[in-house]
Amino acid sequence: MEAAELEPTLASLSALPTGHDERRTGRGFFPAQGAGGMRQCCPMSNDLYRDCARLFMVGFPGPRIDDDFATLMDDGLFGAILFKRNVGTAQETAALCREIKSRADRPFILSVDQEGGRVARLRGEPFTPLPSMRELGQRQDLALVERVGRLLAHELRAVGFDWNFAPVLDVDTNPTNPVIGDRSFSRDPDEVARLGVALARGLEAGGVASCGKHFPGHGDTTTDSHLTLPRLPHDLERLRRVELVPFRAFAQAGLASLMTAHVLFDALDPKVPATMSPRALNGLLREELGFDGVLVSDDLEMKAIAGHYSVEEAAVQGTLAGVDLFLVCHQADVQRRAIEALVRAVESGRVPRERIAEAHRRLARLESRFAHGPEDRLATLGGEEHRALAQGLASAFSGKDPTEVMLASRRA
Repeated sequence: MEAAELEPTLASLSALPTGHDERRTGRGFFPAQGAGGMRQCCPMSNDLYRDCARLFMVGFPGPRIDDDFATLMDDGLFGAILFKRNVGTAQETAALCREIKSRADRPFILSVDQEGGRVARLRGEPFTPLPSMRELGQRQDLALVERVGRLLAHELRAVGFDWNFAPVLDVDTNPTNPVIGDRSFSRDPDEVARLGVALARGLEAGGVASCGKHFPGHGDTTTDSHLTLPRLPHDLERLRRVELVPFRAFAQAGLASLMTAHVLFDALDPKVPATMSPRALNGLLREELGFDGVLVSDDLEMKAIAGHYSVEEAAVQGTLAGVDLFLVCHQADVQRRAIEALVRAVESGRVPRERIAEAHRRLARLESRFAHGPEDRLATLGGEEHRALAQGLASAFSGKDPTEVMLASRRA
């Protein structure tokens, strides 16, 4: 589908019907009794609800589509993120991805975190056990890293994924960092930039969108944003010299997407994390670094957000700050409340309709390049191209089994 066919018009965003039949509270409609006992509805329009739901990508509980997820799909979600709880064998994973995409009445993006090393949702035969980014970085071989990206793309496409939340662009400057560590390519910002761009190019050449993370940088934190809200005191000069180097390279390379960090940066905004900060996103990333790809939030249910702000307010402030797509990965009621909060913010005028349309335009570009239908490509796993990619990786590690490399990297 051409991108032009997918882009919303401001006219569609401004059309707010005032009365509809059979509204469902799960879709953001709140029945009320009007004069004469006739049922009326609050003005949360179906069109606007779908427009706002498109700015969300959600998770669901298990290996099957449940009712809550099915309802949210119907309401206009951009896509879904799958976790270990959702995937099984290659055959089971491919069947689930085909079921989801066949159910959708539009392109529906499926994403996953498949970095290699300790962050890999897809494991076991026939998936290639990949070393961590640190191990790859130690090779300082751009061609090798790009081949890893192509191998990742081949395996992800084979089971139905369109988008990989990799590579990590955080610079490994803090040996006590509890969440990044060997997920980073290097302590050298320039090396992280070169290798991150190479991996992303390999992914995108293979038909899978890449996503550099976590802007403006999570590498020097001492706490984990899954559990608490980290803070970095660095001034802008330090950020430009270290943390921002890989993100600048990613922006200049024109790659598909970046993910925000739930981290407070004193030099940017000491009150809200980067995910919610206009100065960090609209200012630093969009204006200074020139990034015009899709900007996706890290999961809004992480404690850095949910433990300090409401998920609903984070979705509204994040939209104003420049986020195009929000991950809400676990609870259906939280997912619905976040969408409804954004709808109310648009209805009240707090969030301009043009901001929603701008996000739609970026999402449509990514969709037009990387959305794949419910195709059956499972047979390509173990095929000639797949074997050549995997054998090339093993050869690059001097004949060592990539599994041994991965385990050694995890022990480092």
